[in-house]
Amino acid sequence: MLNNKTILITGGTGSFGKCFTKYVLTHYNPKKIIIYSRDEFKQFIMQNEMKEYADKLRFFIGDVRDKERLTRAFEGVDYVVHAAALKQVPACEYNPNEAIKTNIHGAMNVIDAALDSGSVRKVVALSTDKAVNPVNLYGGTKLVSDKLFIAANAYAGEKDINFSIVRYGNVAGSRGSVIPFFNNIIKNGGNELPITDYRMTRFWISLEQGVELVIKALADANGGETFISKIPSFKITDLAQAMLPGCKMPEVGIREGEKLHEIMVTTEDSMTTYEYDKHFIVYPQMVWNGRQQPLPGGKKVEDGFCYTSGNNTEWLSVDEIKELLGTIELEK
Repeated sequence: MLNNKTILITGGTGSFGKCFTKYVLTHYNPKKIIIYSRDEFKQFIMQNEMKEYADKLRFFIGDVRDKERLTRAFEGVDYVVHAAALKQVPACEYNPNEAIKTNIHGAMNVIDAALDSGSVRKVVALSTDKAVNPVNLYGGTKLVSDKLFIAANAYAGEKDINFSIVRYGNVAGSRGSVIPFFNNIIKNGGNELPITDYRMTRFWISLEQGVELVIKALADANGGETFISKIPSFKITDLAQAMLPGCKMPEVGIREGEKLHEIMVTTEDSMTTYEYDKHFIVYPQMVWNGRQQPLPGGKKVEDGFCYTSGNNTEWLSVDEIKELLGTIELEK
């Protein structure tokens, strides 16, 4: 599918972009991969880390806020993966205008540049659990972004292009998430791990699993779908015990903008959600061009169904969490 294709990743120097790039270069033979981002130092580092793939990689400095630059970058591109975003909840709360410019206006620019390119065939945008019933500005901007990408299919007309979404929560070991937070306390000799709420749960997804879901979306999407992996849940208290057995776990209270559980599919979405072997797909409620039909192999979920880390049917034990912790690399 990706052989001899040109792929562009916005925010390509981030953890997802680097993992996606390595995965594609290992499993496919693309014509080239364009890393589009605004940080030249991160591009320099990534370029040095992937010297053996120099003939396949192109580094393009630019911001998703800059539509003209995106238009130039999209020339000759077949597939776009939109990973650029302002993601830190406190930073978005304090700088709402900046979050809107990147996460909403940037999404609009990516859509327009893709529609006008004449070459782009598929666009997959990364979403987040925080876009579902959002309680903070970051989640609110990502909800709008998701809606924009889904509605972009209405503007495709007769063009051979479609837009879809991939949604998952915090990646295990990612910057700002609970695992590196606990790990830092342990490294500094701490003997207790603070828990915001004893009831709190999260999904467990690795970076490579997130990449594989994007690859699936690139392969299967017809336009307007939201792809969601079926993955196990864990209790935050079990994670603490897996990382520091027997530790004290003082309950410190939930933080602003934080949820008890990660939500992926709401009861309202259940009307257009289908379950597959390893994932769910939420289909759009509107049909624009006849392509918005359920993919084969799925089964419609019951009305009122919802999928959260709190009501999951698959759970990780403390021992299973310990084993998985040995497979992840903490982001620096």
